[in-house]
Amino acid sequence: MGQPAKVLQLFRTLHRTRQQVFKNDKRALEAARVKINEEFKKHKSEASPEKIEEMLKVGSDVELLLRTSVIQGIHTDHNTLRTALYCLPHDSDQVN
Repeated sequence: MGQPAKVLQLFRTLHRTRQQVFKNDKRALEAARVKINEEFKKHKSEASPEKIEEMLKVGSDVELLLRTSVIQGIHTDHNTLRTALYCLPHDSDQVN
């Protein structure tokens, strides 16, 4: 798979993960969407294959971190939170 395809795949994977991890949290969904889009736009003109591979690795690590380490707290009472844990399947087509 060529680098442009890997970049697009990572972009889509990050957005899918964002939608699953931050489901029902409009503020977090929007903040994550903006951050993902900003980072990809900021590096849109990068031409170095080595730098692109490095950024793909960072993006994959971020996706893994989101998928495995985010815990949401849901207010159930004035001083009570309930945790919402989501077990997300590992995408075998993920960029590595």
